Amino acid sequence: MRNRTPGALLVVVFFLAAAARGPQSSPGHAGAVRTQMHNVVYHFTANIVVHIEDLAGELVPTATAPLPIFDDKNSFVLTITAAEIEIGEQSLANALNSFVFSAKDAPLKEVSIRIENDRLKIRGKLHNKGDIEFESVGHLSVTGDGKVRLHAEKIRAFDLPVKGLMDLLGVKVADLIKTGKAHGVSAEKDDLIIDATEILPPPHIEGRLTAVRLRGHSIVEVFGDPGKHPWVHIPARNYMAYRGNRLRFGKLTMDDTDMVLIDMDPNDPFDFFLDSYIDQLVAGYTKNTRDNGLRVFMRDYNKLKPATPR
Repeated sequence: MRNRTPGALLVVVFFLAAAARGPQSSPGHAGAVRTQMHNVVYHFTANIVVHIEDLAGELVPTATAPLPIFDDKNSFVLTITAAEIEIGEQSLANALNSFVFSAKDAPLKEVSIRIENDRLKIRGKLHNKGDIEFESVGHLSVTGDGKVRLHAEKIRAFDLPVKGLMDLLGVKVADLIKTGKAHGVSAEKDDLIIDATEILPPPHIEGRLTAVRLRGHSIVEVFGDPGKHPWVHIPARNYMAYRGNRLRFGKLTMDDTDMVLIDMDPNDPFDFFLDSYIDQLVAGYTKNTRDNGLRVFMRDYNKLKPATPR
């Protein structure tokens, strides 16, 4: 994105990072549980949702946890090897408003996101400048070292071009970066380069971003090289598979983990909410394999009656 317009740039900054940085994982990924997912609608909260087309990676215990625990989202980091994940306009706006800019002194408020003509349009208010309304239109790209470059093409505020207005107010990209409210962000001329961020609630995510693009009304992030990754065959259409080491869920701890969560209705994506996984489990059923594996057939979160997040 171009033009000297920190407000509009910062809106996208806190989402389009190569990874959401969480607690540091254990050295060497000791105790990591391998995971593979396909066609999953994953709820971070009731209104912040991503669609996982494919994902391969590990649940890595954090320094304070002996193993990944489903009932403690801070007990592990999802380290992504290869994935394609998309987030819709409204979910992105919800993440920005509910988490990134929720503090009273946050620089932006009332953020909304729209995708039009293969461009990202952001609207909101510059809270620390008297709630000046702004609108930004621009495109996204990935740097050679796996970071996101935000390049603005058109900025308006008070229905005027923002370049002159920002000069009048004395606001510069570098000034906002110095405040510390743009952690993990550096400036390169009028572009912003993003290293990492924390826009999504736990469980935290780590991974190397290799591509970003707009599709319909969603933003698609690609991690690693999904086309060359050696995907394991899982005999299910929509699933979340876990293998190796130890994994705890509820009162049970599984050694040499071999568990697959399977969508009971394969005709649409597997709708999963970790906060309500027990409710989804109770509404479904389980089967054991001959080699002591566990196959858990779960009802979609959006089909629970009623949905009762814990």
